[in-house]
Amino acid sequence: MRLIKSYKTLFLLLGSFVLLTCKKDKPTVKPNIVIFYVDDLGYGDVSCYGAIGVKTPNIDKLAKNGVRFTDAHSSAATCTPSRYTLLTGRYAFRQQAEILPGDAPLLIRPETPTIASMLKSEGYKTAVIGKWHLGLGNGDINWNKALKPGPHEIGFDYSFLLPATGDRVPAVYTENGKVVNLSKNDSLEVSYKTTDTIGARPTGWKHPELLRYAADEQHSGTIINGVSRIGTMKGGYSAEWKDEDFPDILTGKAKNFIQSSKEQPFFLYFSFHDIHVPRLPHPRFEGASSMGPRGDAIAQMDWVTGEIVKELEKLKLADKTLIIFTSDNGPVLNDGYEDFAIEKLGDHKPSGIYRGGKYSAFEGGTRVPTITYWPGKIKTSENNALWSQVDIYASLAKLVGHTPNSNEAEDSNDILNVILGKSNQTSHPMLEESFVLSIRDGKWKYIQPMDKDRVLNDYTNKGIEGGASHDPQLYNLETDPEERINVASSNREQVEKMDQMIQEIIDKE
Repeated sequence: MRLIKSYKTLFLLLGSFVLLTCKKDKPTVKPNIVIFYVDDLGYGDVSCYGAIGVKTPNIDKLAKNGVRFTDAHSSAATCTPSRYTLLTGRYAFRQQAEILPGDAPLLIRPETPTIASMLKSEGYKTAVIGKWHLGLGNGDINWNKALKPGPHEIGFDYSFLLPATGDRVPAVYTENGKVVNLSKNDSLEVSYKTTDTIGARPTGWKHPELLRYAADEQHSGTIINGVSRIGTMKGGYSAEWKDEDFPDILTGKAKNFIQSSKEQPFFLYFSFHDIHVPRLPHPRFEGASSMGPRGDAIAQMDWVTGEIVKELEKLKLADKTLIIFTSDNGPVLNDGYEDFAIEKLGDHKPSGIYRGGKYSAFEGGTRVPTITYWPGKIKTSENNALWSQVDIYASLAKLVGHTPNSNEAEDSNDILNVILGKSNQTSHPMLEESFVLSIRDGKWKYIQPMDKDRVLNDYTNKGIEGGASHDPQLYNLETDPEERINVASSNREQVEKMDQMIQEIIDKE
């Protein structure tokens, strides 16, 4: 009898050991996750990365008490591709992702896993608030009905959106797939046909005297709130936004979501419109910088960041929340509107020491300020690890104990120890997308040549060096961080090696 009892005790102990062993990699408490995704914020655009002419105390606080990365990158030098890659863990070229018009169909198809759907499967409540610019519907969208598929069909429980971005119509908010405040007798229509001006609303082409800022040809469509936009819009007067209200409305929606979700783990993808054009900060931020509307928009963005962090602290959620603060691509000054961003720049360097900016294959196109913050879990440090936002998906999956399947986030690598500041090493090359493909491997940066039959766009009209060339380019960033000396001709083996790296990523199933 004693022997049987001994066996029973032994089996119970063994069973407990097996259960503990199986669960040891599973987090006992899943943290809340907040991604602050700023628009067009350059490497040098915040104080803790050397900004001059504007102060960002709330972002500096995150950096002072978290990890400040010096070689972290958006996956692409433009917004739609970066957003696609961040959310899916797939490179944007696999979906032929480009900057979308405001009436484009949903780019992320409902069958594609996203960070939101992955976290939702692990018990998270999920929300996206702010700029979307990933399309809605399946084409031929009717803005007066439910806008499906959209964020809900790819994993977000709640959405409050600028459906495209501020310089494109429709200039309305959508909430959970419906245009906000749209009256039944105020039908909304949108057109992106360049020869089609719909409705009676004035346009910048015909009425430039009504504009607060002069605009280029592309941005001279329907005038909303004194600013002409890309595309034309008919009706929708009852629903149109006022740009100056963005910080208060979007911040309020974020706070509401946090308050309503505090009893379970939540994921908030807070996608800023700032500091994208048109830059129309709230009057209380006017003059907050010495750089005009662009600098004031940076100050406004810092305030919004601080308000959301304060809400987490107020609800005693800060030490249960991982924050990732970053940008969708590098900076641009004049991007369609004359808002004095160039004239008032002063000594400020939006890309820091790096060459290029938004649209560019040079480092300034994707090297962006990136900070991770989690009180009590992340120690203060500066980290020089080379990594890309494509790796956030797999890293968050590891954090919450999710094992991706074979068709999920196929380009994403687990770098959780880097994100948490426990390591400064990554072991894989990093692809960068602009209008050509580039790749980083340690100190080496290779920019593939553009096909001879393609016309080079150097973006000099935007004050940016595009970086594309009909010749291969290779730079040693250890000795030449500004990418001034092309050493491709004297390092042909390295060029061939890195060209093959790109091809292997392209061919990856």
